[in-house]
Amino acid sequence: MLKNKIVKIIKGGEGPCTEFKECKTEINKSVYETVCAFLNRNGGELLLGVNDSGEITGIDKDYIGQIKKDFVTAINNPQKITPAVYFSIEQVQIQNKQILYFYVPESSQVHKCNGKIYDRNEDGDIDITNNQTLVTSLYTKKQNFYTENTVYPYCKLTDLREDLINKARTLALNQNSNHPWKNMSNMKMLKSAKLYSKDYATNKEGFTLACILLFGKDETILSAVPHHKTDLILRKIDLDRYDDRDDVRTNLIESYERILAFGQKHLSDPFYLEGTQRISIRDKIMREIASNILIHREYFNPFPAKIIIEKDRIYSENSNKPHVHGIINPKNFTPYPKNPVIAGVFKQIGNADDLGSGVRNLVKYTKLYSHREPEIHDEDIFKVIIPIPQGTMEATMEATTQDERMRKIIEFSTIPRTAIQIMEMIGLKNKEHFRLEILKPLIEKKILLLTIPDKPNSPKQKYCSKQRK
Repeated sequence: MLKNKIVKIIKGGEGPCTEFKECKTEINKSVYETVCAFLNRNGGELLLGVNDSGEITGIDKDYIGQIKKDFVTAINNPQKITPAVYFSIEQVQIQNKQILYFYVPESSQVHKCNGKIYDRNEDGDIDITNNQTLVTSLYTKKQNFYTENTVYPYCKLTDLREDLINKARTLALNQNSNHPWKNMSNMKMLKSAKLYSKDYATNKEGFTLACILLFGKDETILSAVPHHKTDLILRKIDLDRYDDRDDVRTNLIESYERILAFGQKHLSDPFYLEGTQRISIRDKIMREIASNILIHREYFNPFPAKIIIEKDRIYSENSNKPHVHGIINPKNFTPYPKNPVIAGVFKQIGNADDLGSGVRNLVKYTKLYSHREPEIHDEDIFKVIIPIPQGTMEATMEATTQDERMRKIIEFSTIPRTAIQIMEMIGLKNKEHFRLEILKPLIEKKILLLTIPDKPNSPKQKYCSKQRK
């Protein structure tokens, strides 16, 4: 699908949102000026390994790994691109030649490349650093469209929660022990995350709405956006009202944690191994729902955001500035940032991944969870519908019991165990049932390995799980 898209892009030629760069063994330095210009204007698509006339020249296969590494390092280097940006790189082979594809989203910030501000004009990158009129216009455009950049000049550092700022710093260090926030003061850290800005219409500076939503005290948040809340509802038995509810009116970091906790409380978690590691499909899905409803919301719209867990589905909705206008096709969509500054902080602390990965993850894990695909509607009200596996309450409880038994066997068998030892541990006495219904499937799935594989029926046979701690 991506290959067909790239062929179409090449046929269309270069333009305001498309750029080709010939790149055999190293990155042309002008690539970063183009990235900067795309970020500042309307975003764009960049192809490395294609010349200006649309001829596929390709990238030398011996250098492609280093080129990808150099690119990622550069766009995360504040001395090259500031503020830093995060997006994915995709490698495609066309006509037996390697091409690198980058989708550069429009940013809510004004970016600089090597200290200069670039804008996009037709198919060229223009240095506007010394043109005060164009620079002011660019800043005003960003602030008017992305309400997360709204400046609150009377909000002080004391109106924010120091413990939350420190928590975010710790979470970022858990992702990267050498994270730049490590030795920064709180104020410098917030400025580096673009949570302190200047309003070019009023010439006033201050913390932004994004900063208040992420780190503000509850009273600060509700003063800036009185309607702010995320309503978590369980509605399986009492369909007129609810069976359980959490009315979340706090900062986005703790809102995220409460959304995950609500899902853990009310959704089953089927056993699943990704490679040799058990993962929680339920948590993967709730993580994407939580990050989506918090990152991509239009916070100046008073429409109440909500996540509802019903008998047959998880349903979420929030106010939105639509880009696609309709149902998102996971196989053919262009990711678009709604609150890039908030998204950037979430990525730094490990609560979100690269732009566009959320849709792919929702599709992947929903298929594993319910063998169906999610529905994602990008309208004035953004909606996500996740099917829940059908079955009786008893079947759900039985599945939970089986999952728990499986977990116990895997943990118990990190040290080689005999069949009798495993049976005694889980409290079973019927050897035939254990052998056919439990032991055999675990061996076939290679969850349990034989210590004497050449003699499966050896009386000295033991079983060891592949789980790694």
